[in-house]
Amino acid sequence: MTTNNTTPILYSFRRCPYAMRARMALAVTKTPVRLREILLKDKPAEMLAASPKGTTPVLIDGGEIIDESLAVMAWALARSDPEGWLAHEDNALIAENDGAFKHHLDRYKYSTRYEGADREAHRDEAMKFIEKLETRLATSAYLGGDNRTLPDIAIFPFVRQFRIADEAWFDAAPIPHVHAWLKGLMASALFQAVMKKYPLWKKTREDIQFPES
Repeated sequence: MTTNNTTPILYSFRRCPYAMRARMALAVTKTPVRLREILLKDKPAEMLAASPKGTTPVLIDGGEIIDESLAVMAWALARSDPEGWLAHEDNALIAENDGAFKHHLDRYKYSTRYEGADREAHRDEAMKFIEKLETRLATSAYLGGDNRTLPDIAIFPFVRQFRIADEAWFDAAPIPHVHAWLKGLMASALFQAVMKKYPLWKKTREDIQFPES
């Protein structure tokens, strides 16, 4: 796979769950982009000129700018969907993840950033969504059935982030199906490939060919 000056540009921050799910869609569809790794605390002016809100991912395809992760996923999957991710979209579950769950996740993981945030209370509220996933996963290996599809990839980076906030507590929680689901997705070749560390574009000014193969 080769890239050139007409290949779309992707601004990405490796540890951002939104950028993770976008990169996974680009990788599984083998959609080539010129990846530019950034730091959210030191954003390139070129990225901010394209998307002033300053969040990742930001995809630039000619004159089109896509700065919402689900839209980047849809953009890639419209070109190729080799695993049939679009066969089970579940927009409601993804919306709950991106809405109420993310709200409580932020105030649990980063409680000191939010005045008056009760860390344990937000953890308990977030667990209601995790328990919903546990119920779903009790009857199938993935959220949409026997194979990973769009909701799995859209949601699991945020569940991974929830676990990171207190790994010992999360791993001891009585949610065996979520544990197995998360462990499997984290160990997948696809996820491992998109989590490779790259030098910061702001320092090198060199685009990275992504995905690598």
